[in-house]
Formats: sequence, structure tokens, C-alpha cells
Amino acid sequence: MTQEAMIVFDNVSKIYQMGEETLYALDHVSLQIRTGEFVSVIGPSGSGKSTLMNIMGCLDTADEGQYLLGGLPIEQYSEDELAKIRNRKIGFIFQSFNLIGDLSAEENVELPLIYQRLPVRERRERVQAALEKVDLYNRRSHRPNQLSGGQQQRVAIARAMASHPDIFLADEPTGNLDSHTSMQIMELFHELHEAGHTIVLITHDENVARQAQRRIRIRDGKVEEAATSDPYGDRPAGGNASDPYGGRPADEEAAR
Repeated sequence: MTQEAMIVFDNVSKIYQMGEETLYALDHVSLQIRTGEFVSVIGPSGSGKSTLMNIMGCLDTADEGQYLLGGLPIEQYSEDELAKIRNRKIGFIFQSFNLIGDLSAEENVELPLIYQRLPVRERRERVQAALEKVDLYNRRSHRPNQLSGGQQQRVAIARAMASHPDIFLADEPTGNLDSHTSMQIMELFHELHEAGHTIVLITHDENVARQAQRRIRIRDGKVEEAATSDPYGDRPAGGNASDPYGGRPADEEAAR
């Protein structure tokens, strides 16, 4: 059965006028991301990937073309309606974590649920489940400055998970982390994907991008399909003493 499209860009452009010069931050972009896919968007600084993320996340709107999120034409919605979509349909995960320093880990995770006006009991259940999933429930009372960078990013992922979004939108989620911690964070994304969630990960790092199911490359505001990853996902955390190939059959690894 064909999966439905979660995200559809149809000839989308974002245009800026700089004096007499017209600049296309996005230049007639068309793409689809289907429900349950794990897609990375890779490009250098200034390529347009932040603009792409902002439009996907309903933080900005296109100047030309149409954006459908879950079949909804985003450009027809008011700012208040877009705020509700951001809060309920999209789980944001940022490079800088965007945690509130005066709140504990559990309070940071709970805050979007308060905006959704969920009952207290349901909020507490969701917060506990999300923090347990990222193995931080025992640090639920800690504030961000009492947590490591990797722990703060796990709280940010828990905050996104607790809202039960249609899509996880991650902007350079490993950009401020060391390589070991980055591997742990990517493993969480793999677990979310294996559970059936839709994930779009924005990155400039080829090693991170290769771990996604699909890769989309962006340069000068234009996109192209870069590759579909192998079925074993290039997961660096997969190898161990009994499985040195990280899940790949030995005869396949020997041919690599």
C-alpha cells in the first residue's frame, strides 16, 4: 500500500528583494516526504536549508507555490491557526536545544502540553513516558544548566515526543555535540523512525545525513534527490564484538 504524503512542496519559492536584485532563498522547489519516512536535508551554509525548514515548520510562508502538510494547504491559514499547527503537528528539535533555563527537565517537556490545554493527568503521563524513553526520568528535576549538552538535547527530543506530533523536524540536532553523544542522539532518531514516525533532519554533516532513509541535497535554493540509504542505515552504533559489521551480512561487508 502506498504511503500518503505528509509533506508536499509544489513549486515553492521564497524571494527576497535586495535593492534591484531579486534573490531566491528557495527556487521553485518541488518535493514529497511520505508518512513514516526518515529524510535528511543536507546543504552548506547559505544553501537555503534553514528557509526550507522554516517553511516546513510553518515558521514562515512561501512567496510562490503551495505547501501541503498532511493534506492541509498551509498558506490559507491565519497566524493563530499556524501556531496551533506548530504546537500540535510538529515536534521541533533545535541545535541550541531551546530549553527554558528556569524550568526543570519535566517542566520543559510539559510546557507545550499546557499550551495544548491537556488535562493534568494526561500531561504527567506523557512527560513521564517521554523522559523514560530518553533515559532521563531520574533527572526530571534538573534544570538545563545542571545537564550536559547531550542530556539537554535528549530533553528537547522528549519535549517533541510528548506532543505526539505528526512529524519531527530536527535542525542540526547534533551540531553542538561531540561525536559519541551525536551517535546516541542519532540512535534515538532511528528508534523513532522504527516506531513509524516521520522525521526530517536538517544538517550540513554528510555522516549524519547518510543515516537517514532518504537524502535530499539543497544548494543555491534548489533541491535534488541525493540518495536512498542502504537497508542497514549506516548506523555507527550498530557494530559490536559479536556483530562487527553493524548488522550487515559478512559477505556484503567483505565486498565493500
